[in-house]
This record gives sequence, structure tokens and C-alpha cells, in this order.
Amino acid sequence: MALILNEEQQSLKDIAKDFLEKNAPVTHFREIRDSANETGYSQELWKKMAELGWAGILVSEEYGGFEFGMMGMGGILEETGKTLTPSPLFSTAVLGASLLEIAGSDSQKSNYLPKLVSGELTTAFALEEGSHHNPTNITTSAKKEGDNFIINGKKTFVIDGHSANLIIIATRTKGDEDDPNGISLFCVDSDNKDLKVVRQSMVDSRNSAELELKNVTVSKENLLGDIHNAYSVIENVLDIARVAIAAEMLGNASKAFEITLDYLKERKQFGVLIGSFQALKHRAAEMYSEIELTKSAVVSAMNAIDEKSNDTARLSSLCKFKACETSHLVSNESVQMHGGVGVTDEYDVGLFLKRSRVAEQVFGNADYHVDRYATLSEY
Repeated sequence: MALILNEEQQSLKDIAKDFLEKNAPVTHFREIRDSANETGYSQELWKKMAELGWAGILVSEEYGGFEFGMMGMGGILEETGKTLTPSPLFSTAVLGASLLEIAGSDSQKSNYLPKLVSGELTTAFALEEGSHHNPTNITTSAKKEGDNFIINGKKTFVIDGHSANLIIIATRTKGDEDDPNGISLFCVDSDNKDLKVVRQSMVDSRNSAELELKNVTVSKENLLGDIHNAYSVIENVLDIARVAIAAEMLGNASKAFEITLDYLKERKQFGVLIGSFQALKHRAAEMYSEIELTKSAVVSAMNAIDEKSNDTARLSSLCKFKACETSHLVSNESVQMHGGVGVTDEYDVGLFLKRSRVAEQVFGNADYHVDRYATLSEY
């Protein structure tokens, strides 16, 4: 298994880096955050990203996509992590595209995927119901009535839920809470009158929402995949999403480290550069080493997804665990090495710490994944 990008993958990553540095630097993130933007991202920027083909990276050519694979998407997300770019790339081009590709019927794929690739359609995945990640903890019910289903329940931490056109909702159609059997997926239009969407203010300004469904009526045609048997699809998509968010976290940690190195080379104390202090050199070396280990873990997991490896689930948890630990370490150390100014809004480094803390919780934190890795390894 190669632990480096091939020429095409590196070229895509370089194009993404150049595009984002020019069109979406951290100043763009600040502008969106401070302007009370309704969608939480620039629709003009998203249109440009779609024109570059980013929305269709994981979509089949049959539906207008590029099938460039997770190695391609991961490279782009790593660059968005460096600039904190606000966009529906993760929720739409990773979560939505994967759910529709894996579970969608031919008619659903033909209807949704070309619009998703063009940037016309954005999506959100409504899975979580509690304060901690638990993909089997589904109490939102979908009861069959004739040719329709009636959905009732609440969802939390729905990334881009307030701005998505289409929301894919995990429901329980049979069985008890925490039972992996009996979970079904439904596509619900965001303008459904019985769907209440409340935007949440996240500490890192990542777009999120809470959903309340009261007798939301959908046709049986809105069922995504087989009834009662969505858990295997959800786990498959979650592994893709965990690797994707780990790639973003790698970019986040890499940029925070770069900012900190620059600060160590220019900040003086007692008449000398603080980067000359042996203790800070040791801490910087540890940060560098952990980032390099995380790169290997992320690339291994991306390769596993593209190669449809039987070890994908284990490597997915390994890379999310490692990304959580490294991102936490680097963001902490970066702010501390900046001293008191590191927590002020004037300095960018504090923004990376906030993004790190939220990303750590997306689809399982470090504790969740070290436990899952051990279970999958039959410890």
C-alpha cells in the first residue's frame, strides 16, 4: 500500500491549495462568521468548487461525477482544513454523495446525483440523537401508513442541516433503541412543512442544526435502500466520513503547526528568539512527529477505502483516533506557545483550536475509536 499520493492525486491537491489560498483564506472564514451569513458559507464560492468538480469526486461517471476516490477527496479536505473554508463539501460531497451512491435506487441516483455534482443540490445527514456519537441509538420513528411513512423524532448536530436542500434521516422502523436491526433511511426535502430546523451556533462556527420532525409524511419512494437494513450502509458511509474529517483535521493541525513555527522564529523574550529555547524545540519536534504519523494513518485509510479493503473499518477508526489525538495536542501546544495572545480573536491560531475541538466529536471522538479499534481487532 502506497503511503504517498500519485501524480494525479498530488496535482488535484496542489490545485485545491492554490484555489483556496486565493479564494478562501482564513480572512474569508472570518468574513462569513462575522457577517451573519444565512447559509454559513459563500454560495458563489461553492459554485466555483462545484465547477472544479469537487462535488463529484466520489460520484460515478454515469451520474456526471469523476470517481476520483477518497485519495482525491482527502487531499482537497486537507487543504480546506488549512484555511478553515466554510462550505457544504463534507456534508454534500462526502456524506450525501456516499449515501446516495451506496444505498440509492437507480431513479434516486438519476434524480439527485447530477444535481449534487453541479452544486445545485446540497445535503445533510441526520443521524445523531444524543450528546455522544452512537450510530445505533435511533429513536426517531418511521411508521408505515399505506404507501407513506410518518416520521417523528428529534436529531442533533446535523452538519449543514439548516442550509441543505435534501436531508437524509436515519429512523427506526422496527426493533428497540440501540438495536442495529430495524434502522431505515429516508430522503426528506428541507421545505417539508412538518420539519422544524433550528440552526445552532457552534464554537468553531461550523454549520450545524437541530431537527424536530412532527408527523413528517414521506412516500415509500423516499426510502433510501432496504427497509430495516440501513445499519450496514450507515457504518460504511461513516467510515468514509471519519477518514474525510480526519483528513481535514490533518490539514488543521499542519497549518496550526506552521503558524506556530513562524511565531517561534519572530517572537523575542529576554532579547532572544523563543524558538531558540530547548524546551520549545522539543515540544515542536513532538508536534512534527505526531503530524507525520497522522499523515500515514490517514493515507492508509484513504487507500483502504479506494481499494475496498476488508480492513477499512479498522483503519478508519485508527486514523480518526490518531487525528483526534494529534489535532488536540497541536492545537493546545500552538495556543500555549503563543502565550496569552493565542486565545484572542486577533490571532488565527485560536480559530484552529476551536475547529479541532468540534471536529474531534464528529462521528466519534478518540475514546470511541480506540474502543472500536480494539473491538474490531478482537481484543
